[in-house]
Amino acid sequence: MKQVLQALVTATTALAVLAAPTAATAAPKEADRVELQRRLDQVVAAGAVGALVEVRDEHGVWRGTSGVAELNTTRAVPVHSRFRAGSITKTFTATVVLQLVAEGRLQLDDPVEAWLPGAVPDGHRITVRHLLNHTSGLYDYLRTLPMPPSPEFLNNRWRTWTPDELVARAVANPPTSEPPGSTFAYSNTGYLLLGQIVEQVTGRSYGEEIERRIIRPLRMHSTSLPGTSPRIPGPHPRGYVPITQDGDLLDYTQMNPTVMGAGGEIISTTTDLNRFFAALLNEHLLPRHLLDEMTTPAVQGRTYGLGLAWRVTTCGTRIYGHDGDALTYQSWAFSTQDTHHQVTVALTPDFRSDLDDAVNTLLDKAFCG
Repeated sequence: MKQVLQALVTATTALAVLAAPTAATAAPKEADRVELQRRLDQVVAAGAVGALVEVRDEHGVWRGTSGVAELNTTRAVPVHSRFRAGSITKTFTATVVLQLVAEGRLQLDDPVEAWLPGAVPDGHRITVRHLLNHTSGLYDYLRTLPMPPSPEFLNNRWRTWTPDELVARAVANPPTSEPPGSTFAYSNTGYLLLGQIVEQVTGRSYGEEIERRIIRPLRMHSTSLPGTSPRIPGPHPRGYVPITQDGDLLDYTQMNPTVMGAGGEIISTTTDLNRFFAALLNEHLLPRHLLDEMTTPAVQGRTYGLGLAWRVTTCGTRIYGHDGDALTYQSWAFSTQDTHHQVTVALTPDFRSDLDDAVNTLLDKAFCG
C-alpha cells in the first residue's frame, strides 16, 4: 500500500494502475517454485523483515516464506501466518453492501443523507456508489492523523476511535473534487460511512455482518475483525514502524485497530484471502449483475470499481483483487477472473524502500511463469 509506505501512517491504500484490455489468462507451463522462492527472497532483500505467499494454480498449492518473523532472531515466518490485511477489508465491506442491495434493503444510488442524516456536508448529493468507488470527494481522514516518527503518532497507539470522530476530522477539510461522482480520489472516509450504513440497514455492526455473511459461510477460520482488541491471534510475524529519522524500528504489532475501521481492520491469512476472492469471483457471494458493477471502473481510465481493483500483468493477464496496508503489514491478493490462478502475498516492511516493484515482479512470475 503506497500511502503508508510513502507517508508511514496510512492504514489502507488505493490501487492506481492504468486500464488495459482484457487478455486471455496464461498459467505457467510448468511449476517453477524455485524461481518463485527466489522472487520472494528478492522482496525481502528489497526492504522487508519477512514475507509469505500462497500460489494456487493448475499445479496445486505452493506456499513460501522468506526473511524472519522477528527482528534480531532467526525465527522463520510461519507459513500460515495471520496478518493485518489493511484495505483488503474494503472488498469485504463492499461485498456486504452489495448483498444488501441484492436483498432490496439498500440502493447504490441512495444518498448518504438518507441513512446518515447530517453526517457529511452535501450528503444529499453523495451516494452509496460514490462511497464504494472513491468518487465522493470526501477528504481522507487518514491524512489528518500524525505520522511516525512523531510522538503524537505513538500517543494514539491504544486510542479507541469512533467513526464519528474520524469522519469529523475528514469533513473539517474541503472536498477533494466536485461534483461527487466526477473524480476518483481514494478516501478511507467513505468506507467508515459504509460501515455505519450497514449498521443502520441491518441493526448489526459491519463486523458482525462480515462475520455472518462471509467469514462463517466460507469457513475462514483464521480471519477476524478485532474491533478494539490490539492482539493478532494465532501465529504471526512481528510488525514494525520507524521511530527516528534514521529508520530505527519499534515493534508495533499490537495496536488499537479502530483507526482503520470498515476500510482496514481485518486480520487474515493468505489461504483465507484466496478462498474469499475465489468465492466472490465465482458468484458465490453476489449475483452476476452486481459482480459486474463491482468490476466496472468508477472513472474512465481507472481500474477500481466498487471495492474491487484490477491490474494487468506483463504477460497480459488481467487479475482482480485488492492490496492493503495496515502500517506494519502490507498485502496483495489477486486472482484471475476464472479463479484458476490466485496469489496472495503478505510482508512486514522495514521502510527502507517502496516494495511495489519487487512485489510486482513476484506477481508477474506467479501469474505468467
